[in-house]
Amino acid sequence: MALDADWAERWVRRTADAIADAKGELTELDRQIGDGDHGENMDRGFRAVVARLDDPAAQPGAADERTVGDVLKLVATTLMSTVGGASGPLYGTAYLRAAKVSGRPQIDPPAVVAVLEAALEGVSSRGKATVGEKTMVDAWQAAVDAAEAAARDGGSEVDVLRVAAEAADKAATATIPMVATKGRASYLGERSAGHEDPGARSTALVLGAALAAALAGPTSADPHGAA
Repeated sequence: MALDADWAERWVRRTADAIADAKGELTELDRQIGDGDHGENMDRGFRAVVARLDDPAAQPGAADERTVGDVLKLVATTLMSTVGGASGPLYGTAYLRAAKVSGRPQIDPPAVVAVLEAALEGVSSRGKATVGEKTMVDAWQAAVDAAEAAARDGGSEVDVLRVAAEAADKAATATIPMVATKGRASYLGERSAGHEDPGARSTALVLGAALAAALAGPTSADPHGAA
């Protein structure tokens, strides 16, 4: 099954729910090694995104003409304008780069990989971070590597999203013993070890929501189905 703009919208709404549920956890993780505002900032940003999705005036053209990229661009511009700290620019750039490679009504497995690769490129270039520095890049890179392998093996869109989400989750957990060498956490040096990176954890939540949105499909039973 190809993934369309309605899937992208479900993805955003499920992300907002996941972030809201984990707001306290993300804030506590960030309190341990950062500014302590990651959960609050992400929650505020995605609530703003949902508000824009609910506003007919904010939609780019007719519903049946929307592309996946249209939805992701709306996410990008909203996050950039409403989220403080590092989260807004980083996630905003990730979604904006992803939007540029998904300007089509539906995306297939290779295009899903392209979306993830573009998001990773956006985060890496904006944060000037690489793998192993205890940042969200660790989760994004793991997701991309797994997605690329699944697509090469002929996996479906859901297969690609599933392995990406699972890899991001494992990579987020794997940041716990790492010593941060980038960002606010790097100021703590060795004391940053023993704490999970909040950006890596929120990345895992975002990609888990992408999978959940694909599995749900546009059914009437899905509270976050197509509008």
